[in-house]
Amino acid sequence: MGSIGAPEILVVALIALLLFGAGRIADIGKGLGQGIKNFKQGIKEADEDEADEADKKSAKKKSSKEDDDEKPAVKKRVAKDDEGEDDDEEPEVKVTKKGAT
Repeated sequence: MGSIGAPEILVVALIALLLFGAGRIADIGKGLGQGIKNFKQGIKEADEDEADEADKKSAKKKSSKEDDDEKPAVKKRVAKDDEGEDDDEEPEVKVTKKGAT
């Protein structure tokens, strides 16, 4: 038993043409082409979505890391301010009621 050659493929194509007709085969080819196109487009969109999600996660990690970097600096500054104040004055606090004029 040998491999399928050109003559065998030609016979199968002629039988398909007789069974389905030229118009129906063209429609089948068109449908297959559109299906492949849609499949490739879907894969491309899925890859783009994954890349967008990865970018969002990395941006979120960077912003949270920057926030973490800023917090100790604020704490140090507050700690220095507390240590440097020797006077017993408390800061003035203004309390206002909502809707009061």
